[in-house]
Amino acid sequence: MYRNRFNPFDTVYIGGGTPSLLRPQQLESILISVQKNFDLISTPEITVETNPADLDQSSLESMREIGINRINIGVQSFDEKILNFLGRRHSVKQAISAVEASRKAGFHNIGLDLIYGVPAQDIDSWLDTLKHAVAFSPEHISCYQLTLESKTPLGIRYQAGEFSLPGDELQYEFFMKTSEFLEDAGYIHYEVSNFALGAKYTSRHNQKYWDHSPYLGLGPSAHSFRGNRRWWNHHSLDQYLAAINTGNLPIEETEILTMEQLRLEALYLGLRTKKGVSLQDFENRYDYDLFTEKKETLDKLKEEGFISLRDGHLYPTQTGLAIADSLSLI
Repeated sequence: MYRNRFNPFDTVYIGGGTPSLLRPQQLESILISVQKNFDLISTPEITVETNPADLDQSSLESMREIGINRINIGVQSFDEKILNFLGRRHSVKQAISAVEASRKAGFHNIGLDLIYGVPAQDIDSWLDTLKHAVAFSPEHISCYQLTLESKTPLGIRYQAGEFSLPGDELQYEFFMKTSEFLEDAGYIHYEVSNFALGAKYTSRHNQKYWDHSPYLGLGPSAHSFRGNRRWWNHHSLDQYLAAINTGNLPIEETEILTMEQLRLEALYLGLRTKKGVSLQDFENRYDYDLFTEKKETLDKLKEEGFISLRDGHLYPTQTGLAIADSLSLI
């Protein structure tokens, strides 16, 4: 249904959820369908998200053979207590085994997902997890602050008062210690939650979400974006299939973004990244002279150490990255 509607793609990302539950043959059939219906560049970045409990040497080798060249492993922690609290279905031993097996299977672009700010977690135990992660020299590490959704098991327990979350000061310390530790270990802190072992290993795919590049999402709940239009699919599998079976795109809703909304998003997303915002590019693309219109605010943020202005770019400082969600309010 979307054939010939987009320019060639340079990334394919299979996730979120847990696509590693699929057999390699099923993953292969998805990739064959993608290659049959869409134009891909000759060297696309093809990523699959995985759970450590699903991975063994054979499945990983099969993934490599079908063209997957980047693997993201949801380790979350190398602390058994933290994994138990989060309700993960893998152990520390399985996490270690999954990372080692991925390397043996020939993956040269491995990403690890980790979570901090978990109740009862202290800075030292978090740094131990980071030390474990760095010992494997993964090309990419994502460190996410724990967030709770109301209808999830953890969200329900939180609402019942079973535990409390770390305060702002401790969350800030987690963030700053994470950045300091990983940068000392040779990683580039290129986005609020993301670190790469050199510029070539920054996630090509994720950066599309941060710079308003077009992207196409396929599957229930998947979001897509192009130009000033964003749309998302039915989250209900029944509704999703019913639409397709009647020859209709399974779109639940569409929104058309105004120029003001696009500007705000571009600012919000740009200030979450180390490359920041090019003032000239911003003016060309969104018809808005940020430097002139917001000079007083920018000067104040610069004075307070949240941003720096140089070479025609607006950059968040390390402290600015820690409060990136608030910076966009300028």
